Amino acid sequence: MPSSDPQPAFVLIRPQMGENIGAAARAMWNFGLDRMRIVDPRDGWPNQKAVVMASGAGRLLDEAQLFEDTPSAIGDCDFVYATTARPRDLTKPIFTPEAAMKDARARIAAGGKVAVLFGPERAGMENDDIARANAIISVPVNPEFASLNLAQCVLLTGYEWRREAVPTDDVTNSAVGEWAEQVEIEKLSEHYEQRLDDAGFFYPEHKAASMKVNLRNLWSRMPLTRADVQMLHGVMRQMVRWKERG
Repeated sequence: MPSSDPQPAFVLIRPQMGENIGAAARAMWNFGLDRMRIVDPRDGWPNQKAVVMASGAGRLLDEAQLFEDTPSAIGDCDFVYATTARPRDLTKPIFTPEAAMKDARARIAAGGKVAVLFGPERAGMENDDIARANAIISVPVNPEFASLNLAQCVLLTGYEWRREAVPTDDVTNSAVGEWAEQVEIEKLSEHYEQRLDDAGFFYPEHKAASMKVNLRNLWSRMPLTRADVQMLHGVMRQMVRWKERG
């Protein structure tokens, strides 16, 4: 059964290849979406090529709803977005994928039923289908090559839906060990300062103080873990041992 999470229905209009339907299902499930509706697939339904391509997302194909035309596929929805990269002569609100999924989440939270239309692979969505949508999702692609693969468009839209649900910082660190405490950074700084002083690094003498400040500033700018600190201690110890053996 479909998950209980409130979410939009993704409607594939007259998809041409089973492989693309399967890839779209996989892209949807990557981002926790499982409401797939299929309108008049060219090669019929069910489609074994779609199953193979869907990999671990085959459940979406088993539960996909099949419709003869677009009106019946969106009949129970109160707001519909049509995805297209091409400019159209239809006056409608135009959203980026990010803004559209933010808007969709707000509508669904208020009790609405939302659908997103995706056109066939070869020529994209026809104006007759777009005319039935309330708004357009326009992907800012290269105007000299505006065609998006069906699964790519589904993936992009699904990503923006998921991103609204799981906000993250623009930059994060991958899993690391514990961050080094200031006392550990201080001891590392002292270790390097002492050994570099022994090696005559702080020369000329009148610049030594500022050179030591710069070195301490370097350590403070570096996000070091305890493992990093231990390794850097080891690097210096090995260099000293190597020098003494020489």
